[in-house]
Amino acid sequence: MGFLWTIIIGFVAGLIAKFLMPGRDPGGFIITTLLGIVGALVATWLGQALGWYRAGEGAGLIGAVVGAIIVLVVYRFAVARRTAV
Repeated sequence: MGFLWTIIIGFVAGLIAKFLMPGRDPGGFIITTLLGIVGALVATWLGQALGWYRAGEGAGLIGAVVGAIIVLVVYRFAVARRTAV
């Protein structure tokens, strides 16, 4: 159930991250929400690795939003660099 909860939180975090970081994304709404899910998974993994969460605990909404914003920034940088070349 923890993995499913992380995906749901990631979906919401992706929406919030898109709201906080407006702009043109090549993938649009779907890619942004998928990046939010990835961000939540990264935040959960990183939080467990640093000892902030125990095994089986997921990142909270704030951690997932921060993870989603980080993944979104990296995605935008990678896509912008690829189209510039």
